[in-house]
Amino acid sequence: MSVLPLHSLTLAGQSIWADQISRAMLDSGELARRVSQQHITGVTSNPSIFAGAITKSTDYDHEMVRMIGEGFDPDETYAALITRDITDACDVLAPVHRHSNGADGFVSVEVSPELAADTPATVAEAREWVKRVSRPNLLVKVPATPEGIPAIRQLTREGISVNVTLIFSLHRYRKVMDAYLAGLEDYSAVGGDLRKVASVASFFVSRVDTEVDRRLESDGSSGALALRGKAAIANARAAYGEFLSVFSGDRWDRLAAQGGRIQRPLWASTSTKNPAYPDTLYVDTLVSPHTVNTLPLSTIEAYADHGSPRPSIFGPEEIARARNLLAELEAAGVDYQDVVETLERQGVASFAKSFVELQDHIRAKYADLR
Repeated sequence: MSVLPLHSLTLAGQSIWADQISRAMLDSGELARRVSQQHITGVTSNPSIFAGAITKSTDYDHEMVRMIGEGFDPDETYAALITRDITDACDVLAPVHRHSNGADGFVSVEVSPELAADTPATVAEAREWVKRVSRPNLLVKVPATPEGIPAIRQLTREGISVNVTLIFSLHRYRKVMDAYLAGLEDYSAVGGDLRKVASVASFFVSRVDTEVDRRLESDGSSGALALRGKAAIANARAAYGEFLSVFSGDRWDRLAAQGGRIQRPLWASTSTKNPAYPDTLYVDTLVSPHTVNTLPLSTIEAYADHGSPRPSIFGPEEIARARNLLAELEAAGVDYQDVVETLERQGVASFAKSFVELQDHIRAKYADLR
């Protein structure tokens, strides 16, 4: 299997992370092989990923039986299972973290999506994950809800590295970046070492096309239909323009001089949902320095097989066109603010549903295995 196309993304300044983790990947050495052979330099997880890994296999049954014997309750079992996977993945990625001087090699774990509207509870659970995993290359995922923004600042202030997830809106993204910078300033003020803090901002991609295309198809006019499949890429490229603007200038220069790290844009939800679109659409079009693209295993394989060995890097011209495209969509009757608010609600609800299903499955298995 050729890995040249994946390596070409690395050479373009983009990190490729696997949007998948499971006990089988860890025990079989699959994750380690992907790190060494496919230039995978990070791992993301969420409740949906763990729900699939635990509920659709028997890989965790033996460990669950052991925990039952040791008196673990279902909630403790859930936390222990995920902690082990995340910790082991952090250890696999540890060499990448060391060799990049702390810039890459991260593994993400998400706070309960049921806490998305509760700032203090989000902060408290994030602290617990840091204690459980106790690895320098852990990122704690915090949703970019209105209540998540102050949690981002508080956790950064404490020197905790955060993956800000479920970002759809450019306006919300600016608040995310400001919260990160303010947190770094707070941490610096108490003598914190800024070199030890990292962050990514996860901008969700394909779901934007799913929602916008639905609205364009409902309109049905030729002008509206011609705009299908363009909103997600435009939104992400416009977000990158915001990133370039914020991580430059006096405020950022002061933090960078103290060892502060940029908060890298991360493209999430990059599998193609519409079969009419190329399976590497959200990889080919979103290559630029200082970014991360987190890919499902199927998309990693697709890009390794037929991705370009010379990817096109987008820049200022493409960012300007992206902003114009978003304006065209508004003119065509697509309410951007309503789209992003809808997607945020759906995203939180989807992850919360997976979280509850996973807990229910563990309780059911717990009862069966007793």
